[in-house]
Amino acid sequence: MPVPVTPPPLPVTWRPRRGRIVPYGFAVLIVAGAVVMAIFISEPFKLPDRVAIVLFGCAVAFVLHLLGRVRVEADDEGITIVNAVRTHRYTWPEILDVTLLVGDPWPKIDFSDGRTIGAMGIQGSEKPRARQATAELAALIRERGEARED
Repeated sequence: MPVPVTPPPLPVTWRPRRGRIVPYGFAVLIVAGAVVMAIFISEPFKLPDRVAIVLFGCAVAFVLHLLGRVRVEADDEGITIVNAVRTHRYTWPEILDVTLLVGDPWPKIDFSDGRTIGAMGIQGSEKPRARQATAELAALIRERGEARED
C-alpha cells in the first residue's frame, strides 16, 4: 500500500529537470553554431544569407524554448498547466484526478467536463520525481477539489 502523501504548501511549481537542461543547452549550442557559421561561411554567401542563418538558429532556439518552459503550477485558486504550445488554467473544482501510468511520457489530468490534458511539466522519464510530483498533485486535488474524500 503506498504511503499517503501530504499536500505541499501553496504555491508550488513542478518543472522537469532534464526537460529544461536539454532544450536550453541545445538552444545555446545552435545559436552559437549559427553565429560562428555566419561569420566563417565562404564568400558566395552575402550579408542577407548570414543574417538568415542566425535567424534560423534563433527560430530553432525558440522552438526549444517552448519545450523547456513546460511546468505545472498550483496555487490557492487552481492549477496552471504550461505545455509546449498552450497554457491552461483550471480551478480546483474542475479537476477530478491525475494519473501517471508506467511508460506514460507525462501525467494526464481529468476534468469534470470530460476533457483530459497531459501535464508536460511533470516528465514521466524522471521516474521518482514524476511519481512524487504526481502524488503531491493528487493530494492537492483530494484536499481542494470538488470530489473530496472524507
